[in-house]
Amino acid sequence: MSAAPRVLGLRTVIYHVPDLARARAWYADVFGVAPYFDEPFYVGFQIGGFELGLDPDCSRVQPGEGGAAAYWGVTDVAAATSAFVAAGATVLEPVREVGGGIRVAMLADPFGNAIGLIENPHFSTDAVR
Repeated sequence: MSAAPRVLGLRTVIYHVPDLARARAWYADVFGVAPYFDEPFYVGFQIGGFELGLDPDCSRVQPGEGGAAAYWGVTDVAAATSAFVAAGATVLEPVREVGGGIRVAMLADPFGNAIGLIENPHFSTDAVR
C-alpha cells in the first residue's frame, strides 16, 4: 500500500442548487456571512472553519435529499487520489480544476460511499471564524 496522503480534515459540503442567485442570497442571509468565492459556476462561504459550497450544476447530482457531497481537504489532490486508488478506491470524477486554483476529485470507497477530495488554496486553516 502507498503512503497515506496528508488529509487536513473535513473541509467542504456542497449543495446542488437550481437557482444560484436565490441560494446565494438565502445562505448569506441565514448564516450572516458574504461568500468568499462568488462565480456563476460556484459560490463558497467560510462558516465556522468549514466551507459551504453552492453548485448550480444539477446534471450529475440533483438537489434535495442525497444531493450534498462532503469533501476532505488535502494538500495535493492528485497525490491523494492516487493513494486512495492504490488502497482500493475507484474514481467517480477525476481530478479537475473548478476555478480559482481549487481542484477536486470524487472517489468511491470499496463499499460504494462517495469520498470527495479538495485542494483549496483559498481555504484558511487558521482559527475558526
